[in-house]
Amino acid sequence: MRTVLSWNVNGVRAIQGKGFLDWLQRESPDVLCVQETKATPEQLEPSLLTPPGYRSLWQSAERRGYSGVAAFVRDEPLDVETLGAPEFDSEGRTQILRYPDVTIVNCYFPNSQEAGARLAYKTAFCEAVLEAVQARVAAGQDVILCGDYNIAHQPIDLENPKANERNPGYLPEERAWMDRFLAAGYVDTFRRLCPEPRRYTWWSYRFHAREKNVGWRIDYHCVNERLWPRVRESTIMADVVGSDHCPVRIVID
Repeated sequence: MRTVLSWNVNGVRAIQGKGFLDWLQRESPDVLCVQETKATPEQLEPSLLTPPGYRSLWQSAERRGYSGVAAFVRDEPLDVETLGAPEFDSEGRTQILRYPDVTIVNCYFPNSQEAGARLAYKTAFCEAVLEAVQARVAAGQDVILCGDYNIAHQPIDLENPKANERNPGYLPEERAWMDRFLAAGYVDTFRRLCPEPRRYTWWSYRFHAREKNVGWRIDYHCVNERLWPRVRESTIMADVVGSDHCPVRIVID
């Protein structure tokens, strides 16, 4: 079995002070992918760079205190790549970890921002990710695309869909890309296993949204169809606090 967790930590230095490393040891995943690290390795304590049993891999943004992804791994990947596109790599948005049995793509998708100010950038990123995973699947690799997609796909994936139709994360263009991505041969693993409503991964810090479960499901583990029969679990870890997102977990054979 291989367990892969994914979590937008909304600042890895901030979450370190909230019991993050103790939580990592308790959960003991094979791979933990984190997004929105907002840090470079030089800014971090050694205890965060090399927790017991793990090596950390960092893809930070050029801009300080912004974006960034990282992975905590038990086993060394065969290789680690980025998208190879400077406009995205400069913001530290993607790590591609290749293992013998699976390729894990750790992504922090851009926020399209108010009035779609960065929608063109977001759309271009989405297309680049799809092209990257398609190339790997075509080469015989099985792929887990995990992370904060910053997209609620369907009305079931957010508490107030009608009121949010013009808001970033639920724009028609974003949802249409999710349609196209899944139609290209990928599985939203959590939704295939769980048809229940009100299962969210992000809550605003305002208006006691988490207490009331007024949230969005924007963090995913998606896999190519060929990998789907190996999926044993895909869950939302809604009881884990420390960020405005909660972690999500997938277990594969």
